[in-house]
Amino acid sequence: QVQLVESGGGLVQSGHSLRLSCAASGRTVNINYWGWFRQAPGKEREFVAAMTWNGGRIHYADTLKGRFTISRDTAKNTVYLQTNSLKPEDTAVYYCAGTGRLGDATDRANYDYWGQGIQVTVSS
Repeated sequence: QVQLVESGGGLVQSGHSLRLSCAASGRTVNINYWGWFRQAPGKEREFVAAMTWNGGRIHYADTLKGRFTISRDTAKNTVYLQTNSLKPEDTAVYYCAGTGRLGDATDRANYDYWGQGIQVTVSS
């Protein structure tokens, strides 16, 4: 089993930044892709970014490319999501996820492990 715990969310003003962290524990050696998803009220959970643990493959949602950056610290078993120039429409619960598969990294159905989610609220 793999356990994921997100941190770093909160309330920020439009234009500001947040760095979300996802601390992983357990059998993380089985994980090939780490991803971030988000879910706004009344909407479906959507893909934000994903990367392989070795950093060889990185994917971003087209609408977020250039503002959000995914990275990892292998020594700390932690994945990060740097979110810049935040907008009110970025308000959502952000989830960290992991999968042992090498399929479509943008499809939430391919992920086996999920964190509990963390709230990000951007005020105008």
